[in-house]
Amino acid sequence: MTAVQDRPRADAGARRRAERPTPSRTARVRVAVRIARRQVRRAWVSSLLIMTLIALPIAGMAGVAVYVASMIATPAERVAVQLGEMQGWVEPIGVPDAGFWQAPDEPYSYGYGTGPEWTSEAEGEPLSDPTSALPAGTETIEVSQGRERVQTSAGIAAIRAWAGDIGDPRFTGRFDMVSGNAPNGDGEVMVTTATLDRVGARVGGELRLVDSDDVLRIVGTFDAAELADTESAVAFPDADRFEGATWYLPETSLSWTEIRKLNEQGIGVYSREVVLDPPAFSWPDGSQVYTAATAEEQGLLALAAGLGAGGLAAAYMVVMLAGAAFAVSARRQQRALAIAASVGADTRDVRRIVLLQGTVLGLVAGGVGLAAGVGLAAVVMRLTDTGSAMQFWGFHVPWVILIGILLFSTLVGTASAFVPARSVGRSDTISALRGARRPQRVNAARPLWGSLLILVGVVVTILCGVAAAAVAADTMLPWDSPFRWLPVVGIIAGPVLAQVGILISGRWLLWLASRLLSRFGIAARMASRDAVANGARTVPAFAAIGATVFVGVFAVGVGMMSAGTQVRTWDYSAPIGTVTADVSSMDGDQLDPTVRLAVFEDVRDAFEQAGATATALVQRQYQLYWSGEEVIPGDAVRATVMVPQRNLLSGDDTDQGWSGVFDDPTNNIAVMDASDVPTVMGVELSAADKRAFEQGAALITDSDLITDGRIDVAAWTEQEWATGKAPDNIFAPANDAAFAEPQWRTTLPAIALDAPDQPLSVVLHPSAAEELGLNLEPTALFAAMPEDSPYRNWDRAYALGDSLTTNDHSVYVSVETGPPSPAAWLVPLLAAVAVLVLGASAVALGLARFERRPDDATLAAVGGTPGLRRRIGLWQGLVIAGFGTFAGAAAGILPPIGFWLQSQTSGEPMNLADIPWWLLGALAVALPLGIAAVNWLVPPREPELTRRNVIA
Repeated sequence: MTAVQDRPRADAGARRRAERPTPSRTARVRVAVRIARRQVRRAWVSSLLIMTLIALPIAGMAGVAVYVASMIATPAERVAVQLGEMQGWVEPIGVPDAGFWQAPDEPYSYGYGTGPEWTSEAEGEPLSDPTSALPAGTETIEVSQGRERVQTSAGIAAIRAWAGDIGDPRFTGRFDMVSGNAPNGDGEVMVTTATLDRVGARVGGELRLVDSDDVLRIVGTFDAAELADTESAVAFPDADRFEGATWYLPETSLSWTEIRKLNEQGIGVYSREVVLDPPAFSWPDGSQVYTAATAEEQGLLALAAGLGAGGLAAAYMVVMLAGAAFAVSARRQQRALAIAASVGADTRDVRRIVLLQGTVLGLVAGGVGLAAGVGLAAVVMRLTDTGSAMQFWGFHVPWVILIGILLFSTLVGTASAFVPARSVGRSDTISALRGARRPQRVNAARPLWGSLLILVGVVVTILCGVAAAAVAADTMLPWDSPFRWLPVVGIIAGPVLAQVGILISGRWLLWLASRLLSRFGIAARMASRDAVANGARTVPAFAAIGATVFVGVFAVGVGMMSAGTQVRTWDYSAPIGTVTADVSSMDGDQLDPTVRLAVFEDVRDAFEQAGATATALVQRQYQLYWSGEEVIPGDAVRATVMVPQRNLLSGDDTDQGWSGVFDDPTNNIAVMDASDVPTVMGVELSAADKRAFEQGAALITDSDLITDGRIDVAAWTEQEWATGKAPDNIFAPANDAAFAEPQWRTTLPAIALDAPDQPLSVVLHPSAAEELGLNLEPTALFAAMPEDSPYRNWDRAYALGDSLTTNDHSVYVSVETGPPSPAAWLVPLLAAVAVLVLGASAVALGLARFERRPDDATLAAVGGTPGLRRRIGLWQGLVIAGFGTFAGAAAGILPPIGFWLQSQTSGEPMNLADIPWWLLGALAVALPLGIAAVNWLVPPREPELTRRNVIA
């Protein structure tokens, strides 16, 4: 009866509620934004953590964007560096009346003719003086450019040089006077400030030129826009000093129409007016020309693409870690959100509140990150600025890219709150208001999908590795066939699938681990069950750790196998640390042996002045590389040590060849004194070997050349070598009758040496070479430098060779450093991986401690000791960090195995033994142990003994 009477009353209440006005969608969003903003302020600790996680990569992206954009020139900046305050320059680049044309803003992008048949070359000579084609009365300033060798405090230096009136104030921006005045006479010069320090002089002092022995007076200092502050340069007053002059136009502005007319005379023009407002232009065949403007556009596109790729990788980490923080924050807001639901907020409103918290935090963190990144870029640019206007053209803030980064930050913040928002939307309002928490159940569907992805990822990696090896061995497959790159994609995609599978089934895997860890005591049981119960916090954390370790193990595995292959195949030019010099003609012809010897003596003097402890000159047979058959003397003969028939390659092997002068199999004999062997070959001869060497035996580092303790030496004429009538000494001949009979043939006793780190395979004593009648020329000079010598550095060695180069010959100086050490990239990579893993672990374990405070209070209330709570922290560190590093390492080792399988059909296969397995083991085992130990050492906070809610 009572129920019957109550029904109309209940129906009336439902009708009144239905008659209430429904809030509009806009009103609901406004309320959600207000609540989200207040929740962000109320939970300021977790909000600050989330903002920090988002702002750090955003600051890095913004800093890189500004830094790189500042290295891309605008048209106005290019004009300032090229012209200063001038209006343009002209230069005779092309051939007159040959259809010469140029790009509007890049005179050196040019060609001849029109249509698809255009060419980049034409017969004829450019004008000697382009000013004759300019309007009468046009003011010009001629400037030429070259190099000069000057005497410095430490010896000789080759420096940049200009000649002409570069002190004209209208060059400001291109050339700037720093002190003193411009030179007026032939006996005066001005130099850069760095030159004063290098030659040990000051304004009013003297500068000595090496090639002419002239002594000039320094009357001022200047700065060239493209030079760094440390670069040396000199300026002469006479513009005719160097060839290839440029004529600058102080007042005359040239339009595109006028430029096209000058092009008809083969004159290239760089005009301020045209560069700042270039006309539409393309190659005559319709293709796009690559100009300075194109380079700027492509540079910005490359910057955006690079930031996008890096941003996606950073976003994964941020979404995982910030999502874990949001999960903790959302659970602490459950009661407040349940109150909102009890007064009319529906499920979408509750989800919107949490999502908008992520949006607000992403937007604020993005703004903070942008400001920090721009400021950081300004500081880094100031610290790394060399003084060259072409290093940082200006402080460029790419607003479009930064706005995109801000939107990206907002999206990352929203995405971080997506999963917690869904979880909150599914929560029970009554249970949340009562404070009850039910046990978490593991859904079986995701573990099945995750396990399937793990299995598929492993199978795909192995199959693609085998397929890649088969494709590499297939010479019939076209080089651009998709089958050549698809297996490589699979080798990388397979482990990524496995990593995703681990993430999807992470909670189930944690549950399996908890069943095993439950046997290790109450602390391990509670820590593992806490990880399962709070999967929204723990799974993203170990996923972020796993992704970081995955990349690290992948890079270490492939990088170290590649480094090992490089070590085994490295072509040494000399023993490590040895400096070598080679001499060649500047005009392309071979230098006379007498001239080469004189140059090498000058180089020897320079090496000794640089501190060389020993020098050695190596000779080789004179070889007419570039001469035609008709100009080769008929009596010129060249000998070589023959490779035995058993060691010649089949015609199918096309991977063999040589990379250096002494590797030439048709001219493999080097000649030197016995005293030079330690310097050149890095070995000490025994007394018996030295005596045998001086009596005619050959030093052999390639055992394949030796047969029964002797080597076979044969000689053919240069004409026979040039026309293919002598064997190439690499491949087994199909028909011996195709070769001419050697001029002579003999055998010599061989001394086998174990000296792999140098390029020589056969060495004869000068007396043995003379007895064989070899026609020798000096080929290379070797110098042993002390370990602390600056000339064991590539830059100093190159500068030394540049200072010895003249207009007749060039000297190339190099230093043998051996294969690059992997430590240059391995140490920073491992440091970055360790920092990211430590950071992710710190966030995850910090959240775990924060969320466990009520549980710690309960433990303390029932007699739990501080030691137990510390041991729980130890096991939490092992579960989260250990699970992440193990999963990442297991997935990360798959790509190296795939690439190892692919390389097995190549000439130099990779070797799994090159992977530092102990290092990967330390990364996967020692790192989580250390994290767990730190988490155990840091004591938990004293628990707050308050009343706990009932656990239903």
